[in-house]
Amino acid sequence: MTGRVSVRSVRASAPEYQGALGSLSVNASLPDVLEEGLRGARAAELSGDLHEAARCRLAVAEACRRLGRTGEADRAWKASYRAARAAGHEGAMAWALWSGGTLARQRGAFRLAYRLLRLAAEAGERGGDVVARGYSLAGLAETGRIQGDYASVARLHEQLLTEARRRGEARHTVWALEGIAQMHRNTGRFDEALALFEEAAETAERAEDRRGWAWALRGVADVVSARDGDVERALTLLSRAEEACREIRLRSALAYNHKMRGNVLYRAGRYDEARELYVQALDEFRAMDEPRGTALSRLGLVKADARLGRDAARTAAELTALRTDLERIGLLHARDIVDGAAAELGIGRLPEPTGGGPGTARPALPDTGAEALRSADPEGLRTADLEGAR
Repeated sequence: MTGRVSVRSVRASAPEYQGALGSLSVNASLPDVLEEGLRGARAAELSGDLHEAARCRLAVAEACRRLGRTGEADRAWKASYRAARAAGHEGAMAWALWSGGTLARQRGAFRLAYRLLRLAAEAGERGGDVVARGYSLAGLAETGRIQGDYASVARLHEQLLTEARRRGEARHTVWALEGIAQMHRNTGRFDEALALFEEAAETAERAEDRRGWAWALRGVADVVSARDGDVERALTLLSRAEEACREIRLRSALAYNHKMRGNVLYRAGRYDEARELYVQALDEFRAMDEPRGTALSRLGLVKADARLGRDAARTAAELTALRTDLERIGLLHARDIVDGAAAELGIGRLPEPTGGGPGTARPALPDTGAEALRSADPEGLRTADLEGAR
């Protein structure tokens, strides 16, 4: 059980903005963050301050990642890591590795994500940076959750939620609440999911965390649409979340908002409108090189086209190809998602991949992921607190 414990009423912070950029708000416009980060990095590099250069390049990496400029984000986190390593600063190395691991997950490279996030957690521990270690452990938990291995990450989410509440970290509390809520929603426990999404939205709003608030509203909209069929409330919530996404320029979150709007319209039987949203989201995800969002938008588009009259044979072929693509990305629940769509559309059993059959083993977490999750120890966060107090 999560238990509902209030987080101190403090503004959410953005610990990935450090050094000269430490005063930036979590709600700062990403183009502004990018501009400030590049300016600071150039100044630090000219003065030979490698630690500051690493911190500024980290902000550049995160701004680029959230803006969907993944190639630039990749170069920036690596530059941050090189500067941190040259400075001999383990904490800065941890933050750069965390950024790289988060980017890898966004791009669907789950093995690399686990490897980088585990290295980040270890570097954070060595450097005594409790926040970097906490963010890295959260990154590992989120990677496992996105892949669909809830059994491996549910307890870790709960532990991180407890730690975030104990520390009064509103932003991480919101993240953990949303992650646990999403697992409840995906396993059909709508009441529990709604309560946690609503708590996340309230916590984010009190902490003035526009990013977390937008994601939480998306979750509430999903549940009230799926559970209650309340289309207008869901669309209103998504419109409010979209305003926040546009305000901060959260490109990835905006694309997921559009896909969710498509889901809400699809459930309401408004297939033409849903199709337009799926096409829009698909274009947005492809432009960002985000394979998971791309695949899920494709799934919505296939379903909408089927409802609009596409023949069953073509729909079955598209679903079969999509299932293969989802499994290739590394989503462990891909078969359930696509087979469920086929059943909903009355397509029947989809053909198995060549060499497959009813007994075909499902994909599992990569060894790097399973080991990284086994070694994730949130108790170390509390130990570090005690050591720091001595």
